[in-house]
Amino acid sequence: MSTGFAPARVRSPRAVSAPRERATETFTAPAGRDGSRLTRLRRRVRWPLGIYTTPVAILVLWQVTSELGWLPEKIAPAPTAIVQAGIDLWKIGELGTDLTTSLRRVGIGLAIGLTIGITTGIIAGLLRSGEYLFNGVVQIVHTIPLLAVLPLMIVWFGIDELTKVLLISFGAGVPMYLNLFAAIRGVDQRLIEMARAAGVGRARLISRVLLPGALPGFLVGLRFSLAYSVLGLVAAETVNANAGIGYLINRAQTYLRTDQVFLGLVIYAVIGLLADQFVRILERVLLQWRPSYEAQ
Repeated sequence: MSTGFAPARVRSPRAVSAPRERATETFTAPAGRDGSRLTRLRRRVRWPLGIYTTPVAILVLWQVTSELGWLPEKIAPAPTAIVQAGIDLWKIGELGTDLTTSLRRVGIGLAIGLTIGITTGIIAGLLRSGEYLFNGVVQIVHTIPLLAVLPLMIVWFGIDELTKVLLISFGAGVPMYLNLFAAIRGVDQRLIEMARAAGVGRARLISRVLLPGALPGFLVGLRFSLAYSVLGLVAAETVNANAGIGYLINRAQTYLRTDQVFLGLVIYAVIGLLADQFVRILERVLLQWRPSYEAQ
């Protein structure tokens, strides 16, 4: 009686393996040669300063082109001239005052924004009612640029320090909420089911599974919050500021001091760079349990 199943034709080992060996040789030989060339090229390239190698190379090129006269001073002063401008302002006491004022503003605004963003993000991530309460409003606010909010805050709160601090907190709170909410909702469902199957209570589930699982997303939100707080600081210090890095830039623009304008921009950039390095250190400390950080 026929079963309807036709057994496959059996080939000899030589007939089966020989074509595969030839196909393997044909496929891997060029890749091996290309791979060896790429490996030699990578070994020749050196990155002595890591991610800062390219910025330092740009600074060196900038300095050389300025010394040769290829880059006019009115367009971009030499890096050494910018450093000298900073030294001069520091000696007369202006740079220290402006820097302290800006750091105080961004510190207060960042603290307020992170507190609101973390609190609402956790509530919305854990509770469906919290999502309905906060998510729609935050998604709408997220599409509004900081500079568009500035006139409204001036109407509401005037042009004093409160407006500047609230603008910075606005820029810091929204990205923290969005990333933390997405991180909590994105925790692997299998981990939650395993914890429930093991009889873990709700409080322990939140503290041992949900929040640790959302930690990478929290750090991403922190990186964005720090960056947007600096952007908020830039926007805030353009309005009736009598101290701060933005005030320094506006005053330098009035007197056509391009070197001082660049100095203010460099300070903003350094603040953002230090904030990013702070988050990188937190990642190495808090995410050691992840496989990608074990080798670091």
